[in-house]
Amino acid sequence: MKINVVGTSGVGKSTLARRVAAVVDAPYIEMDTLYWRERWQGVSDEVLFTTLTNRLSETECWVLDGNYNRTRPIKWRDVDVIVWVDYGFWRTLRQAVSRAFTRAWTQKELWPGTGNHESFRRSFLSRDSIILWTLKTWHKNRQRYLADTQDPQFSHLTFIRLRTQAQTEAFLQALQTGVILQRKSTDSHPPVA
Repeated sequence: MKINVVGTSGVGKSTLARRVAAVVDAPYIEMDTLYWRERWQGVSDEVLFTTLTNRLSETECWVLDGNYNRTRPIKWRDVDVIVWVDYGFWRTLRQAVSRAFTRAWTQKELWPGTGNHESFRRSFLSRDSIILWTLKTWHKNRQRYLADTQDPQFSHLTFIRLRTQAQTEAFLQALQTGVILQRKSTDSHPPVA
């Protein structure tokens, strides 16, 4: 199974993607790890596309975490399931603020070997703020993914839209018991029996 977990920054897609990867016993691939380098420098699209293509071709199953809309032709070429974590605005914003505060406080390196750490200044007082990014992209992401669920070019994909923590837990339970992906869905409930 090939799964892409998407959603606005701060919504919890990385946490969910790790959990999904553990349940389905598949490699977890984080888009941010492929993109970010030292001193918050991102790689070129050419490097990102090549790296992503190579990583996705290494195994028959994977769980990919991240949006990176420009990579869609690569990551959705062979994907089976798009898991869209679509929690409400206030919850997403609260989680983004909490995560930014925790990361700035602990100074944990975000991606191995990059030396990149969140700081209070970067998180709360900068144009590069992840919180500002969440504010700017939440509505756009929701519109884009809603459109994707109706787009005929993606009709072969299964979209699972998770709008609450209870739906997320039900989805994970269905994965654990093997009762998943029995029907295509674009509604707010995971396709479980």
